[in-house]
Parts: sequence; structure tokens; C-alpha cells
Amino acid sequence: MTPLARKRLGRIALNTAGVLVFLVATFPVYWMVSTAFKTNDQIFTTDFIPFPTEFTFEHIERVLTDGVAGHSIWLYMRNSAIVALGTVLIGAVFALLSATAVARFRFKGRTGFLALLLVAQMIPAEALLIPLFLSVKRLGLYDQLLGLIVAQVALTLPFGIWMLRTFVAAVPKSLEEAAWIDGASRLTTFWKVLFPLVAPGLVATSIFSFITAWNELIMALYLIGDPTKYTMPVALQYFFGQKGTDWGAIMASSTMMTIPVVIFFLLVQRRMVSGLVAGAVKG
Repeated sequence: MTPLARKRLGRIALNTAGVLVFLVATFPVYWMVSTAFKTNDQIFTTDFIPFPTEFTFEHIERVLTDGVAGHSIWLYMRNSAIVALGTVLIGAVFALLSATAVARFRFKGRTGFLALLLVAQMIPAEALLIPLFLSVKRLGLYDQLLGLIVAQVALTLPFGIWMLRTFVAAVPKSLEEAAWIDGASRLTTFWKVLFPLVAPGLVATSIFSFITAWNELIMALYLIGDPTKYTMPVALQYFFGQKGTDWGAIMASSTMMTIPVVIFFLLVQRRMVSGLVAGAVKG
């Protein structure tokens, strides 16, 4: 086999593997969306129906009209949006400042702090449930969306600091020193020199924080007791009853819940890709 034929064969194998990975990754999403438009007869049949033979908007209309647990589904969507955006904004500020301090300064305990970040990422969120619950309650934030935001920031902050540290370290320090020579203050240098170069990395970490906070169930289930403050993942639990599971409503609600994440991703995907590439190259 010639080198050219070997190269083509390798490219075909790589493309085939990529297509297979894509199909496996997107099939659950496809099944969720297609089930939202299937009739109950098609949902509960024993036959495999990959595509709805009869479209219906019954499940979506029922979710929009009847709501969940006596409340409008938009209430839960709003709560999820508040928690997710609050986590992104607060977490981004703390992560960027902490990452800058770790990457630019040498201080006692710096190595231990970095090791602690790695350990924090290895601990399952369920293991932190009781400490976070007690901390939120002592702060007087139990049964409040702000308390849930604080808990989500605590969970996503270690990853954000560790990832942004790479982006900050990739920015040549000579750029900041040049700004200082020109008379710029540290705050001006940080805002006009460092921040624009680190912004793509900030977008990448914000996507991670947004998706994590948007889909979080355990923390929301234990830190929120008022049904009017439930987020979407908690509200979906009401479709699982003793008499059965309303799969049509679950799939319809899940499809609606996925739309904001897709929109958010489409808006920032270009910056995310450039951020990941920039973070992989150190200058």
C-alpha cells in the first residue's frame, strides 16, 4: 500500500470514527426531542419508533398550559436562569482575580493552594452536600436562590481558577511591564491589557459554570424548600409519580429546558473555540 493510500485510509477511518462519536453523543438529544412530539401510543409501544409517525403538540401545550406542580413552567425557567447567570457572573469575577494572583505572584502557600484546587475537583459534589447545606443555613440563605448561587460558585470555582490560571500565564508579562512604563496603573493594566487577552478563556469557563448550574439537581433539591423557587431540574421530578411516569411531559419540558443552553452556546461558541486554542499555547 502506497503512503498516499495509507494516508487516505487513515483519514477515512478518522472521519468514520468522528461520525460514530457524533451519532452516539447526539442520539439521546434526538430521542428526547422526537419523543416530545410523539403520541402516548407511540411512546409506550414496545415497537422501536425512531421517528414520530404522527406529530402532536399535546405534551408541549399541556406543560405550557397546566405548568408543573401548580406553577407556570416559566417560573422554574426564570429561577434556573437566575441561578445559572448568577453563578457565571460571581464565579467569573472570583476565578479571574484568583487565577491572576496565582499566575502572576509568588507567595507562601501558593503550591498548597494549587494542590487544594486539584483535590477539590476530585471530591464528588454529593460529599460536599452537608458542609454546603450547613454553611448556607448559617449565612441565612437557605431556601433562597442566592444561597443556591453561593453553593454553585463553590462547586465550579476550583475548575474556573485552574483553567484561567493557564490563560493568564500564557500572557507575556512584558506586556504589563510595558504598560507600567507608560504610566498605567495596575488596575488600568489589568482591565485594558490582561482582561482582553484572557476574555476567551473566561468565556470557556463561563460555559462550564452555566451548564453545571443549569442542570444541577441535588443542591437545588436540598437547599430550596419553597416550590416557587424550584429550578427546572427539581420541577421535572414532579412528573415521576406513584401511578406512573409522564414521559411525554418530561421530554417536552426537557426539550424546552435545553433550548436556552443551545442558544447560550451558539452565542459564545466562537470565543470558546478561540479560548481553548489560546489556553493550549503558552507564550
